[in-house]
Amino acid sequence: MNIILFGASGMVGQGVLRECLRDADVQNVLIIGRSTSGRQHAKLREIVHANLADYSAIASQLSGYDACFFCLGVSSAGMPEAEYSRITYDFTIAAAETLVKLNPGMTFIYVSGASTDSSERGGSMWARVKGKTENALLRLPFKAAYMFRPGAIRPLHGIKSKTRSYRILYGLMAPLMPALNAWFPKYVTTTEKLGRAMLRVAKVGSNKQILENLDINRV
Repeated sequence: MNIILFGASGMVGQGVLRECLRDADVQNVLIIGRSTSGRQHAKLREIVHANLADYSAIASQLSGYDACFFCLGVSSAGMPEAEYSRITYDFTIAAAETLVKLNPGMTFIYVSGASTDSSERGGSMWARVKGKTENALLRLPFKAAYMFRPGAIRPLHGIKSKTRSYRILYGLMAPLMPALNAWFPKYVTTTEKLGRAMLRVAKVGSNKQILENLDINRV
């Protein structure tokens, strides 16, 4: 299986990349991002691409892939809706529309979030934008598209969030996270479980297009 990964430098993307590189069924992983990840591996290739709203310059390098794991995302805290929408919606759909033309047999998996608003009309800005993004992805003619909605994510294997407030929160909660993960599988998962679930769904599919936190832990 050949995989394209967006957001490999973030906490979720780091976890997903780790699981991809460890999986015997994965032959190649292509990372696309605005800066280099610094990672090296026999399976790994990188494209540093500044304009995540336009992939025409690198389109010739994006064919022959079986799955895309889209883990790129930012916190909405303190961000105007237009800017958050540009990063969350515009960047995602630009990538997806390019990839579906080049790889119509691809499975596209998007990391969204718990409480995403599929109606696009709720009071939470980030949830509306995520809902709009999910809905647009589900309309594209991929072989399959799945929306993953994790809740709290426990980073494992030395992985850390790039967001300072999250690093502080995870540091404070670290002693409790294993117990919370075991007691509340509906609300808590890990970077390892998330990565493995994405790989599993990419390989064999799922009877749900939207997977909530409990679904992720059960895959």
